This record gives sequence, structure tokens and C-alpha cells, in this order.
Amino acid sequence: MKKYTKKEYGKMVERSAPKTSMFQNLLWAFFIGGAICVVGQLISQYFRNRGWSIENVASGTSIIMVFLGALFTGLGLYDKLAKFAGAGTIVPITGFANAIVSPAMEFKREGYILGVAGKMFVVAGPVLVYGITTSVIAGVIYYLIR
Repeated sequence: MKKYTKKEYGKMVERSAPKTSMFQNLLWAFFIGGAICVVGQLISQYFRNRGWSIENVASGTSIIMVFLGALFTGLGLYDKLAKFAGAGTIVPITGFANAIVSPAMEFKREGYILGVAGKMFVVAGPVLVYGITTSVIAGVIYYLIR
């Protein structure tokens, strides 16, 4: 078996990687991410038309969007969409649901405790920790300034 240097290996990877158009990827990410946001806006508008308060509209819309992201991930549709749309599926709240459900599904065979529960936050966990920590620090700074 031949040993490759890092440079040779990098060239091999570059040759075998599929060629994609950056402009095309940007367009698909923009349109698919925008379409997901339009669905969220339609749900939000539906709740507003029903006379819900702003807080309830935001909560209801978030709950439904997370549910849809989890549902489509469970059905295997979200991953197909993500391969097509790239980052356009990560940014909306449905990307959060996908980041929770995907590892849970992947590790289901290891059991519900050590598999699903233990691995559910592998992807989203660091994001949650960073977000919560940052918000606490920002809150303390805001409190000290005021």
C-alpha cells in the first residue's frame, strides 16, 4: 500500500470531489431557505388572523416549524432537501430540529438511553451551550452598564 503525502492526498481529494458551482449553491440556499421562512410566515399570519397575541403567534409558529423539521427529518426528506439546498436548510429553525433528530435517529440502534438520549445533542449541544453562555455574559454586561 502506497503512502501519500498530505499534498498528494489533497490533490487526490480535489480531483475526486464533485465540481459544484458556488453561484448555483448560493441561489439554491437562498431560495430554499427563503421558502422555509415563507412557510413560517404563512403559519404566523394564520395565527395572527385567528386573533392570537404576538407572544402566542411566535410560540405557536416556532413549535410548528420545529415539529415540521423533526417530521421531515424522520421521514428522510430533510436530508434530501439539505443535499440540494445546502446552508439554506441550516439557518431556519427547522435546521435546529434537524440537528436534534438526525443524531437521535442515527444512534437509535444503541438504545433509547445511551443511543437516542445520549447522542441527541451531539450536534446542537455545543450550539446551545455557546448560545446560553453568550446570552448570560451579555446579560451580566447589560446589567453592569445600566
